Amino acid sequence: MLALRLTRAARPAVQLRRLLVAAAAAGTAFLLLACLGYALGHPEAAGPAALRLTWCAVPLAATVYFAVAVARTDPATRPRPGLSAVGLGPARLMAVSALSTALACVLGSVLALLSFLHLRGDLTGVPFRGATADFLAADQPLPVPAALTLLALVPAATSATVALALRPRDPRPAAPAARRYGRFGAYGEAAARETFGAYGRFGARFGRRPAGGAGDGGHSGRGADGTEAGGHPGREAAAGRTAGRAPAGADHGEAAADTAAGPALPAPDADRVDAEPASLGGAPATPAGLPWGVALLAAGLAVHAYAGRVAPGLSPTALPGWVLTATGLVLASPGLTHLCGRLLQSVRPGALRLLAGRVLMAEAARIGRPLGVVCAVGSAGYAVTALYGGGAVPSSGPLTTLGALVVAGCTVATLLTAAVEARQCRADTVAALLRLGAPAMLLRAAAALRTAALLTLFGPLTLAVATLSALPAPR
Repeated sequence: MLALRLTRAARPAVQLRRLLVAAAAAGTAFLLLACLGYALGHPEAAGPAALRLTWCAVPLAATVYFAVAVARTDPATRPRPGLSAVGLGPARLMAVSALSTALACVLGSVLALLSFLHLRGDLTGVPFRGATADFLAADQPLPVPAALTLLALVPAATSATVALALRPRDPRPAAPAARRYGRFGAYGEAAARETFGAYGRFGARFGRRPAGGAGDGGHSGRGADGTEAGGHPGREAAAGRTAGRAPAGADHGEAAADTAAGPALPAPDADRVDAEPASLGGAPATPAGLPWGVALLAAGLAVHAYAGRVAPGLSPTALPGWVLTATGLVLASPGLTHLCGRLLQSVRPGALRLLAGRVLMAEAARIGRPLGVVCAVGSAGYAVTALYGGGAVPSSGPLTTLGALVVAGCTVATLLTAAVEARQCRADTVAALLRLGAPAMLLRAAAALRTAALLTLFGPLTLAVATLSALPAPR
């Protein structure tokens, strides 16, 4: 009931995105039902029917990917302060988002079933003068369990993927494990609580560093006469006992927290400063998937070449090549986007290029993956057009056109949705720039420059991958 209320009370832009998810689910469900109709009409052709069902995995994956992107940008299921007090914690909001996605996909599946039954002639007679009776098996009874199973596949896959992608995570970063050595010459406190009498044991507190002894190499030396390197033998023990006290003039809350947490010990690498902090002032972290993406892309093109020599055209042997190529493009695209932003800032940048490149580097992971998917779909479409252009393969029918529209529409809509999500995440930064006096024309020019830079980089890349994928076709 809460999911229905949130769905009804959403803004028009959110409703439009959910309707697009329902349309994509309807197209994918109709393709699955069409595969069932082909299998009913051609019971002797088990191989082509299985191949048709295998190719339906591509629009199904595109629909699931688009549904996850829409669920991420849904403002109704975003965690807010105070919602946990009324029972709407992160887990409950994740369940609400999964249910909203399932409702949209169920609506699409119902529309697909009604369209399928109408084209078969089960509702008002066979339309289009019986042109659709061949591939929908209008003369065969429709098995209800098989149809319901195929219709439930899209809502189940989308809701499960949304629940997995939006599962609650701990926002606190994992604390790095401190380096600890043995009992003799131990650096800092021991992991376990010391037993009674361990404090007064000989050498138990020699591991503490004096406050001014940072340059002694990390060892507490002793003089020839038995005294410690700091001077008096009892002064270091007194300093160790008073290390947990708060300094004079400090806040009482901070002093209580420091005292409860124990004595403050210097970290082993405290004198080392990170070169690129994870803040707005430092450079954003470079995505690490670029080498793996290039390797998978090269492997996919090699598999394409081998598949083109063995069986020219769209054969099952070409499917691993498409999968490797698409995975390589998706993995390499965040790194390429980050590189594009870095190149925009090179050679004495001004305010425009600096702002555009900085945003590209910060949003490389969020924008790069949908860009990689769009490149993979575009290169696959170009390669398939080149394969079909020679006339060796029969012309594509309405189901192939529907599948191509579903895949292309979902990928482009996912890219636009990711752009909307990135804009929502930058809303506070844009508002701060406007308060500081930055002109709105500068922000628009930076957005146009980012778009032009991405088109300049990914356009030739898509054409190159498509050309290399279609090279083995004439052989």
